Amino acid sequence: MNAPGRSCPLHYRYGAAAIARAPERSAGILYVIGGLYGNLPALDAIETLAAAEAAPVTLCFNGDFNWFNVDDAGFRAINERVLRHDAILGNVEAELADGSSDAGCGCAYPQSVDQAMVDRSNRIHRRLARCAAAHPDLLDRLAALPMVARYRVGDARVGVVHGDAESLAGWRFDAAALDAPGGLDWLAMACEIADVDLFASSHTCLPALRKVRCATRRCLVINNGAAGMPNFRGTRHGVITRIAPNPTPHRPLYGTPHAEIHVDALQVDYAHHAWNTAFTTQWSPGSDAHASYHERIIAGPEWTVEGATHSTVGVQT
Repeated sequence: MNAPGRSCPLHYRYGAAAIARAPERSAGILYVIGGLYGNLPALDAIETLAAAEAAPVTLCFNGDFNWFNVDDAGFRAINERVLRHDAILGNVEAELADGSSDAGCGCAYPQSVDQAMVDRSNRIHRRLARCAAAHPDLLDRLAALPMVARYRVGDARVGVVHGDAESLAGWRFDAAALDAPGGLDWLAMACEIADVDLFASSHTCLPALRKVRCATRRCLVINNGAAGMPNFRGTRHGVITRIAPNPTPHRPLYGTPHAEIHVDALQVDYAHHAWNTAFTTQWSPGSDAHASYHERIIAGPEWTVEGATHSTVGVQT
């Protein structure tokens, strides 16, 4: 389907081989931060987590660090702070940089997501784009970001993407897709082609962790869901991914040893009241973002840690 918000633009499709060719950066401790969604208190909390580590941390923002920040001050603050670190494009930033609006929000939502949600997302992005237009210097910096990143953490090769191994807006690192027939076989093939031991992603907005044996190695994907919104029912914290040779000094939500490194999902305990106030100031009741996201901000989505780590529950939104 080519409708705005459902389509995946051709230039989003890089393929797993592009990850194998990407320049490799070294990181002692890597935080992968997807789906910040303009949440400044969450960014503060993430920087506090990093400051508590015993060694320097590489922060990689793997897309959609913008979304709810539709005020000039918020848009500039998020982008200036994020772009001090490593970053790749999410569909939100890719569509801001593109400027055509042909793909709407660029989410490439599957059919399991109802059309009303898709339409609201397209309108949210249009409002964000109007704000972004007043910041051409930041748009130029966003347009220069890559779609993928590659790291060496200890002996592990890490592919960082926004969507999946094939596309910036791909959904194949969603828990339901990974648990579907052939999902883990595809993951194994993608790891071999990309020449990585693990993928870190976000895009689908809900966390997932899956492992599979490849032909020459064990393979893993960890999807952090959202750094700037709750990810599990009854919670009010975000989630990021930590990848390092040493154990985390923070209590992980869940994790696993993999390729002689530690891969963990970390809880981002941002100031909920401050964030809710900032959100509702820009997105009052009746607005598109309030209708789509406020219940999640207050009470979390219908998702569980068990679903993230091993269930076969279908796609949640």
